[in-house]
Amino acid sequence: MYDTNKLRKYFPSTTVFKDPTVMSMFKAAKIESFLRDWILKRRSGADGAVGNINDLSNYVATIIPPRSEKERLEDEARSNGETRMFLAKINVSFNSKSNYYTFEIPSLGFSHSHTIIEDYVWNRIKDELIGEAGGWGLIKLGYMPPEGSKKNGRFTLLEFKNFCPYRVSLDDFREARTHFDVEEWMGILLGAIDYNPDGFARKGWIERDIWKAKHTMLTRLLPFVQPRVNLIELAPQQTGKSYMFGKISKYGWLLTGGQVSRTMLFIDRRPGARAKGLVTCNDFIAVDEIKSIEFANDKEMAGILKGYMEDGYVTVGGTRIDGEAGIVFLGNIAYENMDSDKDMIGDVNPIFRDSALLQRIHGFIPGQFVPALSPRMFINDWALNSEYFTEIMHLLRSTPETMKYRGMVEELVEVKSASGETSGREKEAVYRLCTAYLKLFFPHADSTLIRTQKFKQEFDKYCLTPAKSMQETVLKQMRFVNPGMFPDGNLGFSTYTVRWEL
Repeated sequence: MYDTNKLRKYFPSTTVFKDPTVMSMFKAAKIESFLRDWILKRRSGADGAVGNINDLSNYVATIIPPRSEKERLEDEARSNGETRMFLAKINVSFNSKSNYYTFEIPSLGFSHSHTIIEDYVWNRIKDELIGEAGGWGLIKLGYMPPEGSKKNGRFTLLEFKNFCPYRVSLDDFREARTHFDVEEWMGILLGAIDYNPDGFARKGWIERDIWKAKHTMLTRLLPFVQPRVNLIELAPQQTGKSYMFGKISKYGWLLTGGQVSRTMLFIDRRPGARAKGLVTCNDFIAVDEIKSIEFANDKEMAGILKGYMEDGYVTVGGTRIDGEAGIVFLGNIAYENMDSDKDMIGDVNPIFRDSALLQRIHGFIPGQFVPALSPRMFINDWALNSEYFTEIMHLLRSTPETMKYRGMVEELVEVKSASGETSGREKEAVYRLCTAYLKLFFPHADSTLIRTQKFKQEFDKYCLTPAKSMQETVLKQMRFVNPGMFPDGNLGFSTYTVRWEL
């Protein structure tokens, strides 16, 4: 376990005490980690403890109203002129036909067709809403009665306040990182996503096994910090896949079960529709249960996914759709089948038995190294606030940050091929994964640090070696899908090494 006093010293305003009993209460209420920590920051004492569970429960019921409270909120808006402030996610859209903005609150059932944002409000809050086409925040609603011959009144947005209670600075984050060694930092990252770094050991495991389990758990965060990282993870049940991609960050989207369509992911082209696809306003899209997932049109979806995963955009009905979201595929398989030298995708949806689609996946997350979740794996101590950490990861995805870290990877990594030629997709995959790992484990890296031998050794262990293994697994699975690609059994995988002389 990391030194919690040291953690609180260098992150004085962005830590929270994570009590498993209290966290279980939030989990039972289906409240995401980033909302939970926002609430705990306000309702806990200086020692991190929650004084009165009943008071906390009542506060949660007030600040995050359930869908059953919609009519009460409607009555407040109509009768009192405004509602109380409450916490929710709001999505906005511009109605060009009527020349005004509308909003929806999906969790409560407020839809675009019955809402309006008046210009005087929009001009005050738009900077917080435009970037994400909406977002989580404290909201106050009002009501506009029908006017003239209009038949329907509309609910109005009176207030929107981003709920982030502290200054999020990458420079402060980087400076704080300099005070921890990489093993301490791994523990801090695990605590930030609710895991106890000392809880991963299993009977018969050696230190290398424990390290691999913790590193693999954190590998799931790569799409959180790096644009357009495409991954696949096939692992046993109860290893935390859905929790990680569905509950940790407000910037991602987890699709579970049901049918996945082009409309859902990219754009709704129906006349009058205004819906943006999920890839346009999320950091990643995780498609869960790929063994049973259904696509509206397998052939169409395979083609459009290949285009988007390769280039970051697709053209639908003459409209170009750009996105920075990575695509993550998740599924459960038996432990004995989790081996890169075996066919791991033999019984998933046929859409994945396409070597061209697999080629666009940057890496396989080695889920076989993550143990089944147990109570001892969850943190019971001070840790980084999950909401703060997800904001940091979101900021690390920006173009300037990505260019900076990618530049360091280009300096650090040397690639050689026995044939003299290197696959562009293979190299891009390894470099993109390395860039994401670098942001995660070494956010403080700069042109001076990367020239030290100690850093190069750590970069090789934490970044380059795992990235190579993840991409090599993709190539091995491609061989099962299309043996003709590698007729001699040789993957033709290039050699990637650290430039030790740098």
